[in-house]
Parts: sequence; C-alpha cells; structure tokens
Amino acid sequence: MILKGIEISSMAENCYIVGCEETKEVAVIDPGGNSRGILRLLQEDNLKAIYIINTHGHIDHIGANRAVKDATGAKILIHSADAKMLVNSASNFSFLMGSKVTSPAADQLLKDGDIIKIGNTVELEVIHTPGHSPGGICLKTGNIIFVGDTLFQGSIGRTDFPGGSYEELISNIKNKLLCYDDDVVAYPGHGPSTTIGFERKHNPFL
Repeated sequence: MILKGIEISSMAENCYIVGCEETKEVAVIDPGGNSRGILRLLQEDNLKAIYIINTHGHIDHIGANRAVKDATGAKILIHSADAKMLVNSASNFSFLMGSKVTSPAADQLLKDGDIIKIGNTVELEVIHTPGHSPGGICLKTGNIIFVGDTLFQGSIGRTDFPGGSYEELISNIKNKLLCYDDDVVAYPGHGPSTTIGFERKHNPFL
C-alpha cells in the first residue's frame, strides 16, 4: 500500500496520500493547503489522485481542495453533514484566518459504513465520529486508521466550535475507535501518529 504524509499550512495539518501500489491510484486525505507540495509528491512517484477525502469540513483540512481537484480531476468526498462547509466560508471558519476560502462542492457524500475502493488493493471504511464537527469521519484500512481531528496523541479534537459536542466525541471515540486492537496505528489531522493501545492506556480524556 502507498502511504505518504506531508505536514502543511500554518495550522500544522497532516495531509495523507494513500493508495494502491499496483495501479498507482491514490486518495488525498485532507489537503489543507500547500497544493504545490501535495502535487509534487504525486508527480514524484507518478501517482494518480482519484479522490480527495475530507475527514471534516474545517478550512485547515479543505484549503487545497480546489487546487488539487483542478490539477488532478479527483472527486471530492465528504460526509453529508459537513458538505455545506465546502462551499460556505463562514461554516468552514476560513474567516478566522482572515480569508474567505471555499472548495468545489462534493462529488460524493459519505455515510457511516461506506467503503471507498482505491485501485485493486485498498479499501477505506468510513466511520462516522461526530463531535469535533457534525460530519467528522475516520477512515480505516487494514491495521491503520486516519482519525482526522477526532483523536490525537494524548488528546482529542476541539468541541467548542459550532456543531461540536464533547459528550458525542468521547462516546464515538470509546465506542468506535477504542474497540480496535492495541496495535492499530492512528494517523491524526495534527501531530504525530499513535496507536489505539497507547491512547486507551494513556489519553487523559479517555
């Protein structure tokens, strides 16, 4: 499986590229900015982006959607509950950064349990984990899970934005993420990777 990561934007957001070694087809998860860096990674290994997947609709995770889509033709996927954030700068909080950034509208709306197939070998399972945002999702494949801003090493996502819920986030983490084995690796939207086992034992919020 292809797996690459790049830290981008002033918010130190993690963008991931995941895909099929056989076909070189990939998904770009959370292109929050620095489209040149993302496109450079794709070009270096001759990768074809077929999807842009947003784990939620905040500006630091969708900021380069338009540039990456324009360059690659990739389809934009997001949970239905966050879809309006793509096209509304007030909803995606870009005004907090002194701008009014929008994305093209979603090409496909996701729901809990959906399977996103990439090439011949990779399938991403959509896990709806609202709390940081109404449409927050995680994406699991094999022994790894992309957790967006749901879970961080030793912490959890903010819940003080409109649409956030601390109780809902904690419930979803405990019921939908901590059910996995200790050795499952979690790749968050900010900060270093971690494991489900580490968070189960050491995360003070859990």
